[in-house]
Amino acid sequence: MRRKRRIVIIAIVAAALLLLTLSALDTRLRVVSYTVSDARIETPVKIVLIADLHSCKYGEGQKTLLDAIDAQTPDLVLLCGDVFDDDVSNDNTMTVLKHVSERYRCFYVSGNHEYWHEDPEALFGAVRSLGIPILHGTCETVPVGQTTLNLCGIADPACAEIGLDMTEVEQRNAAREAITAEQLQSAIDAAEDGHYTVLLAHRPELIETYAQYGFDLVVSGHAHGGQVRIPGLVNGLFSSGERWFPKYAGGEYRVDDTVMIVSRGLSREAIRHVPRIWNRPELVVIELQPARP
Repeated sequence: MRRKRRIVIIAIVAAALLLLTLSALDTRLRVVSYTVSDARIETPVKIVLIADLHSCKYGEGQKTLLDAIDAQTPDLVLLCGDVFDDDVSNDNTMTVLKHVSERYRCFYVSGNHEYWHEDPEALFGAVRSLGIPILHGTCETVPVGQTTLNLCGIADPACAEIGLDMTEVEQRNAAREAITAEQLQSAIDAAEDGHYTVLLAHRPELIETYAQYGFDLVVSGHAHGGQVRIPGLVNGLFSSGERWFPKYAGGEYRVDDTVMIVSRGLSREAIRHVPRIWNRPELVVIELQPARP
């Protein structure tokens, strides 16, 4: 009887460990929704945010991801960097871009991996060939129903590193700060007064800087959700921008009057051989709603 009881206990523990492991390593796509209200929103606007796809595969013809996007029937699709990858074929990314560009109004900004690619301009050319505007230090005024938005964007600061000696850390950081400030000022100068203003910027750790320019909403990615989460305890373990225990790993944040929404990203792959743990890839949906009286 004792032997049988021991076998039953071992089987139960093994099953529990298996279920825990499967739960931790679950990389099925999930849809995460946020609602932001403002008096300048006359009629609702639905935005789908795509970040950090890294040309990851989502079934034959990217069906899983594209079906999830289509199910939302968005007014706008915002592509917020690292949609491409520098180390794998970007066929999966082009499938997604072609699909969304034919159905929705899309806007794009770069991430660091686009600049690490051997030919960044070829990637940007592919985006433009699909009729998708690239918002690098620019802003477009976009009507959606009775609402008018300023959609602004900046290139990832890695754009400043091209041609630099990467061992010169101070020179690199100064170049990054200068190009970011220049593009933020250029973008906000192009925004029309009186409209709700959205900034597409790949890196969330610069939120204090973005807020100084008066953007109402910032959408970002980059952190990959901190790669490892412990729900209820640790929102993210590590990101390349903030290193250990990043403050802006994923979710909704506020600095002064600026709201920032950070996607945990769509890439399913491990980063530096560390898998995503309790950190499912996500498609972010943002609903802009009129403020209630």
